[in-house]
Amino acid sequence: MIYNSADEWRQAAHKRILFYGMSGLGKTYLSQMLRDDGDWFHYSIDYRIGTRYMGEYIADNAKAEAMKVPFLRELLMTDSIYIGSNITFQNLKPVAAYLGKPGDPDRGGVEIEEYRRRQDQFEQAEIKALMDTGYFIERAERLYGYPNFICDTGGSICEWADPDDPEDPLLTELSQHCLMIWIEGSEAHTEELVRRFDRAPKPMAYQPDFLSRMWDAYLAEFAVAPDKVDPDSFIRWTYAKALAHRQPRYRAMSRWGVTVSADDVRHVQSTDQFEDLIAASLEKKALGG
Repeated sequence: MIYNSADEWRQAAHKRILFYGMSGLGKTYLSQMLRDDGDWFHYSIDYRIGTRYMGEYIADNAKAEAMKVPFLRELLMTDSIYIGSNITFQNLKPVAAYLGKPGDPDRGGVEIEEYRRRQDQFEQAEIKALMDTGYFIERAERLYGYPNFICDTGGSICEWADPDDPEDPLLTELSQHCLMIWIEGSEAHTEELVRRFDRAPKPMAYQPDFLSRMWDAYLAEFAVAPDKVDPDSFIRWTYAKALAHRQPRYRAMSRWGVTVSADDVRHVQSTDQFEDLIAASLEKKALGG
């Protein structure tokens, strides 16, 4: 770890951190709070994915839909209109809309092989965005003068790393630049996330083997053909299983950094409180906790 004690953390002229964990537990809340303080650069992995690594895929997909409309097709073919995504830190829907949900096209689904292709594109994009962290640390200080840096990751970071490999290239790179901080949720948090997801199902990124297992199991359990799968039903059915699949992977990743609870994060209202929380987690780690 780049800070091995609470004293090293408190005295560091440049604080560099990375948040990871399930979506909805406070990663972006903390990132925005620290950014608003004025001394922290907020590097959003999802934003980087949508603007740098998947922007062309997203725009081309929107253009393909527009080309189905004769009026818009004519305007596009004559370069009379421009179609692009308006991604912001607060609005990452273009990425989610591109990933889509597998199943019946008549219900908004994506054919499973096309869905797998887009999942692979997202995996490569997320890994590249994560590996850009060191560059953005240098850029944030050189260009803007920010002494402190936050890497705000997506929930799927654990899908692309092997935390049990001491030479895992992704975790090795990230841990050399940032203190990795797992925001750990409780069973109650998980239940609330599942309820929230059930009300408004959203596209997800899955490890390829996990997706194949879930897809085959869903088809068998509900005796449905691939092109008749209800997209929302599938991702609802898969979501809790995905959280259970990710939890031990997050826990194994925690050996590369420190852990804070989502309940403690919820009570952090200032930079000083945040720095105290991380100091306490480093002290606990030093004591073997």
